[in-house]
Amino acid sequence: MGLGKIIVGTCGFSASRKKIYADLDAVEVQQTFYDPRPPESFRKYREEAPEDFRFTVKAWMLVTHGYNKRLWRRLKSPPPGDPSVYKPFADTREVWEAWKTTLDAADALRADAIVLQTPASFTPSRENVERLENFFSKAERRGFTIVWEPRGEWWKPENRGLLDRISRDYDISIAGDFLRGRLPTEHSMVAYARLHGLGGGEVNYKYRYTDDDLERLKSIVLGLRQRQIYVMFNNVYSYTDAVRFKRLLEA
Repeated sequence: MGLGKIIVGTCGFSASRKKIYADLDAVEVQQTFYDPRPPESFRKYREEAPEDFRFTVKAWMLVTHGYNKRLWRRLKSPPPGDPSVYKPFADTREVWEAWKTTLDAADALRADAIVLQTPASFTPSRENVERLENFFSKAERRGFTIVWEPRGEWWKPENRGLLDRISRDYDISIAGDFLRGRLPTEHSMVAYARLHGLGGGEVNYKYRYTDDDLERLKSIVLGLRQRQIYVMFNNVYSYTDAVRFKRLLEA
């Protein structure tokens, strides 16, 4: 087995918290993306979990997605300000407040990392690259590992050099779906897999991983050089698939 510590978990609580804490190593908290709660509610998660259980948090969508009518329906109350100020990584007071809210949740959880996921509509255009670089150069980090999962055109072979440079220049670990060939860049401090199912478009949440899939995933993971490797399942069967994968590693 490789030198890296392999951490297996789920994106969100796809089973009871008791089962997740007992059977897996980590969870990526999703409430922070859709509707962050007061930090006190996240402290409860930390207090009830085993000391060595790991949390990561998904950054609030107001930081990474901008105004999205479909997503905003999941908010309990509309964010302050005009919707136009919520472009991905915009240098506005409202977006920085949303980032601070994310940091506060990560503090309460004593999280390992903050995951920023951008939609395929956030393309590697010159304007978007400039906004992203400005954000990462200014953003407070409070010691958290920063993980970014781009989607869409960012993963084209001709953009691999751009991902490498951003990872190196701004100390960002690049996340992706390892089974779709989206592997960490050379300068990623941690490897972070977000597994969204196979087939279909960017995601296929209803997919159940086969034994062959998990064997292939194991081979990929054991070939990585990072000292920490997160394998986070983000499909309907995430809990059972994650448990199967952890048992495969232990075998």
